[in-house]
Amino acid sequence: MAIQWYPGHMNSARKKAAETMASIDVVIEVVDARLPEASTNPMIRELRLQRQRPCLKVLNKADLADPLVTQAWIDYYQRQADVRPVALSCRRLGDVARLPALCQPLAPHRKDNGKPLRMLIMGIPNVGKSTLMNALLKRRLAKVGDEPAVTKSQQTSQLDIRHWLTDTPGLLWPKIEYPSDGLMLAASNAIGRNAIVYEEVGTFLADLLLARYPLLVSGRYGFPVEAAAHFDAVKLIETIAQRRGLRRRGGDADFEKAAKTLLQDYRDGALGRISLETPGTRSAMLASLPATTC
Repeated sequence: MAIQWYPGHMNSARKKAAETMASIDVVIEVVDARLPEASTNPMIRELRLQRQRPCLKVLNKADLADPLVTQAWIDYYQRQADVRPVALSCRRLGDVARLPALCQPLAPHRKDNGKPLRMLIMGIPNVGKSTLMNALLKRRLAKVGDEPAVTKSQQTSQLDIRHWLTDTPGLLWPKIEYPSDGLMLAASNAIGRNAIVYEEVGTFLADLLLARYPLLVSGRYGFPVEAAAHFDAVKLIETIAQRRGLRRRGGDADFEKAAKTLLQDYRDGALGRISLETPGTRSAMLASLPATTC
């Protein structure tokens, strides 16, 4: 099943963001470091390119992502025009405090008190935009939650005499083109729970983890890493159900609860540092598609 989720408020939020884009200098686009391209909204790229606005690409949750893969993504984005990437955790105040200084070279004409630098935070739901806003302001202004689409309106604040910051609601796009993107977004809690089937998303994640991170999975759920070579996604989730005592009436494994357990462990970082895509896997996915859909 292809995953789609586009609540009504996102359409009005997109229109408001397009209006605001005309009066800002730099877009701070927050993405999930574990899936940077899958969590990059093509509408944001389109809006900023229309206005010729540079982008500070913030790979948030880098503390949860595979560091070698994150470095590969940094190298990838550094080759793009008018994009400056940085990997960090928005929960670390020292990381966040660097952002205005990183934005400044992208807008050299805004370099004194008479011309404050105006920054616009954008990104998909639940990637840490509001956490970033609050950390920069050093106070709780934006509402934060562990559910997508918590912020529903723009908020503009003055950081200091030289910096203004606008936070926007999380924006998805009307149609997620690639099924694997929808599954990665769902696994990472960027899709509303009413739009996903946990068993399907859990099975997708289990397949990926067995292929790329068998040692982390075996360590978390207590089976020999050699056994992972003989597991498929269903076997892994059934093993989680067995090890955690997740049973339905009658004694059958509760597949849905076990899938939720796997998803939550991934989201919380309990499995270890994991990335769902690399520049190489992204390129291979796009190359495998029919030419008409690329």
